[in-house]
Amino acid sequence: MPGLAPLLLGDGRLPVGAYTYSAGLEPSVAAGLTRDRIPALLRARLRTAAVTEAAATVLALRAAGRNPVDYGPVQRALAARTPAAPLRDASAALGRGVHRLARRLAPEHPAVTALSTIRPRPLRPVALGALGAVMNVSEEDLAHAVVYDELQTVTSAALKLLPGDPLDTVAWILAAEPDATAAVQEALAVRTPAELPARTPLLTEQWALQHARQERRLFHA
Repeated sequence: MPGLAPLLLGDGRLPVGAYTYSAGLEPSVAAGLTRDRIPALLRARLRTAAVTEAAATVLALRAAGRNPVDYGPVQRALAARTPAAPLRDASAALGRGVHRLARRLAPEHPAVTALSTIRPRPLRPVALGALGAVMNVSEEDLAHAVVYDELQTVTSAALKLLPGDPLDTVAWILAAEPDATAAVQEALAVRTPAELPARTPLLTEQWALQHARQERRLFHA
């Protein structure tokens, strides 16, 4: 079902635990972010974290097509570009859910079995690359799915953290399309793990560290 697979990857109901993650929104709200600033947060993440994650996912998809499959270089490059330990932990937790889904769909696929060799655990973009290989998703479709997931994760969390008109979230996503398209194209242009962009929204990194020490949280990060 090549037409359905990219849609499934962008579906917020995909059973991989993504509903436990707000893509930095909850820490941002705790730090004082207001609802009217959510579009600015989306743009900031599309120009930084989303590019890095989409590029890493595409690199993992390419690695999944080689023999033998070796995710090590992209896993190490991505970990080095995720300096905040709570965000690495969140990525690994989400990666575990993606890995579980990939094992359910194709337990003997080389792209899936290679995930089990990663220590301590594959980060989410690496596991998504393997899942993309299992589902025969193109590089461009996979990059679009990762970027869209960034948008829908933030906007879905906004409905819980900063309630308002649900139609606003649709408008925010549509308004972010130029930045989303640019993020996809930049991600596809990355050819090696060494070229993986080392960009991060600095304030959200700081807020994630503070968030990890909070006792009352709706989302992991």
